[in-house]
Amino acid sequence: MTAFELSPRAADYRERLLAFMDEYIYPNEAVFEEQMAELDNPHGTPPIMLELKKRAKDAGLWNLFHPYAEWGPGLTNLEYAPLAEIMGRVVWASEVFNCNAPDTGNMEVLTLFGTDEHKERYLKPLLDGEIASAFAMTEPAVASSDATNIELSMVRDGDEYVLNGRKWFASNAVRPDCKVLIVMGKTDPTAPKHRQQSMMVVPTDAPGLTILRNLPVFGYVDRESHGELIFDNVRVPAKDVLKGEGEGFAIAQARLGPGRIHHCMRTIGMAERALELMCARATYRVTFGQPLAERANIQDWIAEARIDIEMVRLLTLKAAEMMDTVGNKAAATEIAAIKVAAPNVALKIIDRAIQVHGGAGVTDDFPLAMAYAHIRTLRLADGPDEVHKRAIARRELRKYRDTVLTETVVGVSDDALVARS
Repeated sequence: MTAFELSPRAADYRERLLAFMDEYIYPNEAVFEEQMAELDNPHGTPPIMLELKKRAKDAGLWNLFHPYAEWGPGLTNLEYAPLAEIMGRVVWASEVFNCNAPDTGNMEVLTLFGTDEHKERYLKPLLDGEIASAFAMTEPAVASSDATNIELSMVRDGDEYVLNGRKWFASNAVRPDCKVLIVMGKTDPTAPKHRQQSMMVVPTDAPGLTILRNLPVFGYVDRESHGELIFDNVRVPAKDVLKGEGEGFAIAQARLGPGRIHHCMRTIGMAERALELMCARATYRVTFGQPLAERANIQDWIAEARIDIEMVRLLTLKAAEMMDTVGNKAAATEIAAIKVAAPNVALKIIDRAIQVHGGAGVTDDFPLAMAYAHIRTLRLADGPDEVHKRAIARRELRKYRDTVLTETVVGVSDDALVARS
């Protein structure tokens, strides 16, 4: 038995999911794109999505991400990992199974910290796939990679808070079916640094809330949308504060841990598909009398892709197992590591797959160009690479803090160190 062998129920879900992808997802990729082009709203829902969601729900392939058996199958992170990878092979497939970001993270937040009213009004429709939600944290005026920079003001006024400020890159916010935001802002600028922020539930039709525009990404207008929002004296009842005033930073950490690993799982799936496309193209495309697959540099790319995918998958599975067994905090280094590694590995493979496809690779005739744009954003989403590397380095250096470099530590004496300097 291997360290990461699938449990019987995870193996069952995997086989059923693979079959569903083969029967319904891949054959409908072109249909999805055609129907999206026919919609008046680029953020609308094509009929094929509704049809596939019903099929997935009927097949019992629904809310696979949710860790609580009350709301889903109750899979562990390690059990869910291979399923998320399979869904990640097609950019929009996760939504078919109600496992798409940012709704997954928002559902977990509402499960953990929402009131009974929040659960009835928002969580249940989200779990049923009837509405969408957005997470409004990033701001254009500050470096939001440091969450303590958040400036949107939340001022108490009797039984309400008054919200003023601007957010952007709120994924899903421009979708017509987006009905609720989870908003992070500053309630007490005088509190300790990590107790200044709070999170609140805000309906998208709240007076004073303006959904200003969608932000294109690399020229693509993503269906999920990336909204820029203006809060102008938006009034939020105090009962809609999640967990309590000053708990915003703690909730963000609780939300982003699972969200990051879900992104990485899906990214591995996209890398696998890019490798498949590269191999297929190299096999039948002929230049100068030989298939591209006979070229040594192409073989190097294929070999390196397989090696890189296997390495990052193992690291992701290790992080998932640690989250299950010792908790997200103890797995912080591994979560940060895969958040850096997975997108970079996938981008290298997708880029090489594009190169093997030639000019066709940068068109929408193949999914590679859009995949590249999508995965490139993940080097910024949920914290840029540099922030995660900084966190990893600080944890590594912490092991040596207050430690004197002696012969027992570095293997050489102080005199030897001086002599070598």
